[in-house]
Amino acid sequence: MPTTPSPGPTAVPAPLSAAEPDAATLARTAEQTASALLAPSAPHRLADVVPAPQQVQPDPTEGWTLPAEAVIVASAEPAALAVAEQLAQLLRPATGYPLPVTDATAPEPAGGIALVLDETVDLGAEGYRLDITTAGVRVTATTAAGLFYGAQTLRQLFPAAIESPHPVTERWALPGGTITDAPRFPYRGAMLDVARHFFAVEDVLRVVDHLARYKLNHLHLHLTDDQGWRIAVDSWPKLTTVGATTEVGGGPGGHYTKADYTRIVSYAAARHITVVPEIDLPGHTNSALVAYPELAPDKVAPPPYTGTEVGFSYVDPADERTYDFIADVLGEVAALTPGPWLHIGGDEAFKVKGEVYTGFVERVQRIVADLGKTVVGWHQLAPAAHLDGRVLQWWGTNGEDPTTADAVRRGAQLIVSPGNHAYLDMKYAPDTPIGHDWAGLIDVHKAYDWDPGTHVAGVPTEAVLGVEAPLWTESVTSLADIELLLLPRLPAIAELGWSPRSTHDWAGFRDRLAGQGPRWTTAGITFHRAPEVPWSTAPAIPAQRNAPQTDTATP
Repeated sequence: MPTTPSPGPTAVPAPLSAAEPDAATLARTAEQTASALLAPSAPHRLADVVPAPQQVQPDPTEGWTLPAEAVIVASAEPAALAVAEQLAQLLRPATGYPLPVTDATAPEPAGGIALVLDETVDLGAEGYRLDITTAGVRVTATTAAGLFYGAQTLRQLFPAAIESPHPVTERWALPGGTITDAPRFPYRGAMLDVARHFFAVEDVLRVVDHLARYKLNHLHLHLTDDQGWRIAVDSWPKLTTVGATTEVGGGPGGHYTKADYTRIVSYAAARHITVVPEIDLPGHTNSALVAYPELAPDKVAPPPYTGTEVGFSYVDPADERTYDFIADVLGEVAALTPGPWLHIGGDEAFKVKGEVYTGFVERVQRIVADLGKTVVGWHQLAPAAHLDGRVLQWWGTNGEDPTTADAVRRGAQLIVSPGNHAYLDMKYAPDTPIGHDWAGLIDVHKAYDWDPGTHVAGVPTEAVLGVEAPLWTESVTSLADIELLLLPRLPAIAELGWSPRSTHDWAGFRDRLAGQGPRWTTAGITFHRAPEVPWSTAPAIPAQRNAPQTDTATP
């Protein structure tokens, strides 16, 4: 392991001019002087990042400390400036520094932070290079997504107190050296089931923030199921006025208006996360059948369902009205979704079998293609005829799956979500207060100890699009519940999706993961203190202070 580099020289405040200083200048100078005298709260290394970077080159002769007068300068492109402003918003609360954002044709750190878009560098669509020297910090990337991921790495290199929502007394020192980084897989995601229990927009945005922190780039929203329909469809209004009013346990349910959904999509896109909407078909449709009985095989409305069983409901595959419904629903959802994917479910349709099932799937796949989208479905879609671009999401617990392997040979790509490794609704241990155990218990080690590229027999690594961690919500009723099950396992899945296989090392990951605990505590994030991780017991947040009164105008 690399040795801990020494932080670089601390910027010394310039002496006051002979003119009488104003109160703001005095406060700023005092703050800088105090920060210069502080020691870092804990040793920090360039490699202490989750997910593990592709290449790390520490330089103990370099290093940098964020000064109060630092400026963030970015390439003049709007996308680069947007990342610069996001970085400033991350750093301002804890530092209390103004961190103005400006642009330049050829950005240079000049004692601050430079975000440089450079199409001539060979870093890939999501890669970045991070250089930390005594002259400041430079993040270089070919795309704004690469700049964003570089900024997330930079965030983790600051002391954990950077997550404080209030100004704190801290020396914001960074280790010197270079990180060159890019993801292993293009698809890295998590799924949130908002159908079994409904979650407000703000809760979903908080989940987006967790994904962004660990360089995940897809949020799969399971929008419909037996217990509730969660997305407004103008052409079928009773899906929400009737079908959205229930959830597991008999709660009030809820749904997203089109404006709500657009807000989620836009918020995610600003963090380089693509929303993947799922309309589960032909099963898991009881809420739709309650609203529109003509979709049911017997044309009789079933009672609303608030339990947790599966496999009993389905839309009528023999009725043309069913396909009108599907075309309308998928058309409206597609129009709201700029990303390329539409997820059509396809799992646990136990009462639609054989050729009837495959015929249904093949017709729905064509509807998706006609909308200009790429179809995604659970791996039960595998027997159906291949359609160009088709993606199967594999959720089995036994890597021997000849049917899925055959679908891959016919051209399908795979998103890998093994139930016994990646399903984050599984309990950590027998005494975990929420969650399930049908796929086994999943502690952090088990969530980390597998390889998406080789997990399914007969599926070559090049056919694996990526990895996704689903969170089903039969027993999950609050944001705190979501966070408890996501963390600390979500970073394990994120590392499998991002980091080179050569970096895979449980002992090293466990120690790096432990460093995330003080950050979550400081940010007020709920997490499970997994006993296999050596969490720090030191106080997470230094003493709060009053921020210096500075001019916060952005040039």
